[in-house]
Amino acid sequence: MAKLLPVDPFDCVVLGATGDLALRKLMPALYHRWRDGQAPESSRIIGGSRTELTSEAYRTLVREKFEEFHSKEAIDEEAWAGFAERIFYAPVNLGEADGGWDKLGGLLDNDEAKRRVFYLALPPGLYGQVCANIVGAGLKTERTSIVLEKPIGSDLESAREINDAVGANFAEHQVFRIDHYLGKETVQNLLILRFANSLFEPVWNANAIDHVQITVAESIGSGGRAGYYDKSGALRDMVQNHLLQLLCLVAMEPPFDVAADTVRDEKIKVLRALRRMTPAMAKEASVRGQYTAGVADGKAVQSYEEELGRASDTETFVALKVFIDNWRWAGAPFYLRTGKRMSARRSEIVIQFKNVAHSIVGPDADRLRPTRLVIRLQPDEGMKLLLMTKEPGPGGLRLRYVPLNLSYAETFTERYPDAYERLLMAVVRGDLGLFMRRDEVEAAWTWVDGVLEAWSKDATDTFNYTAGSDGPAQSVLLLDRDGRRWFDKV
Repeated sequence: MAKLLPVDPFDCVVLGATGDLALRKLMPALYHRWRDGQAPESSRIIGGSRTELTSEAYRTLVREKFEEFHSKEAIDEEAWAGFAERIFYAPVNLGEADGGWDKLGGLLDNDEAKRRVFYLALPPGLYGQVCANIVGAGLKTERTSIVLEKPIGSDLESAREINDAVGANFAEHQVFRIDHYLGKETVQNLLILRFANSLFEPVWNANAIDHVQITVAESIGSGGRAGYYDKSGALRDMVQNHLLQLLCLVAMEPPFDVAADTVRDEKIKVLRALRRMTPAMAKEASVRGQYTAGVADGKAVQSYEEELGRASDTETFVALKVFIDNWRWAGAPFYLRTGKRMSARRSEIVIQFKNVAHSIVGPDADRLRPTRLVIRLQPDEGMKLLLMTKEPGPGGLRLRYVPLNLSYAETFTERYPDAYERLLMAVVRGDLGLFMRRDEVEAAWTWVDGVLEAWSKDATDTFNYTAGSDGPAQSVLLLDRDGRRWFDKV
């Protein structure tokens, strides 16, 4: 693993500190950065929420949840003791200007030169008011950063309202809109793979690439989030952020450097070049699905409507065929797919190259398969380049389709920081490169709003699929009409 560079001392204030995100992801991430020596000793972690707790009780809660969510990991007791000493807690009514912000402020370091991070692990509807309350309580400094979790709004109009409210209190360079997919090693490696290897960049276009598939599949259902999820659905919840971010990194033009705004400028160009979906296109270029009862992860599970407790046509699955109307990608489709209660949890990008122009292998020509680059984001990060090769041995020319494999777990044997760890440290350093800019979020919503409008005008059906499958049969037909298929197994 590359050497970890310590960051400047910081105070990290987690608002919504008793919620699932804070206890499952953020506190463990901060512990790991402390244990590995990246967080300086003078740093503090301050939790704030409406729950009445003492700092000691909150430390106990953080430990209990770490042991629950990371049961396979042995805790370094010495490191944990040092980490726990730096955890504090203040009860705060976050939506009220006089909700106890003075108590939280009393826990902050008075040194205004110290980096101060406010992580809003809260519903997006609170972002504007909470930012105003932070400023009103005198807690903002020149080195203060605000971290916003997705989704930023539910459409373009609401995204603009949130961005306006946050922007009224914090400058754009202080706002970090987080998408944890951008912190994954394989996602970050996309730029290096494309632009630092002469093997790929000359052929990374529609002249050589037949199509691209991007899949983000979950085996879990909506569970306790069913009420929230029913207001969003798979398109708003996953496509607007995760999948479009991956599409941008795959499709963007080469930036002249890796500075934050340079990279984000190129991503914006991709979003603006996305072909708008019209009602006439909706049935041919999109599929909506919703899971019924079935078996997932080896257990019998309920349907989405049973989890929700009422009838609904909200999509838990979506597949889209999209085009990027520019010189690099003209004519090459991008197939996007995401869903809950699918056969397995996985996120991957498949770059499928065009078939060879002429086969030299005679009778075995029908066994030729296209070259594919498979980039796996989770659960096993890595890359595979699938190629045709001759099978060893006598008796004629026999072909085999084999992968050249780069497994992160096998190649990089030491533990390396996960997405949230990496992103939190990027916030402390003030590095905006892995975060979304306001115009980027709004460009994504502009396109997604077009899909929603097309579905509405076309009255697009929501097809059922059995929990534990890979979506409705109509998603297979989406590719089959083009003579293609989803690539689900390496």
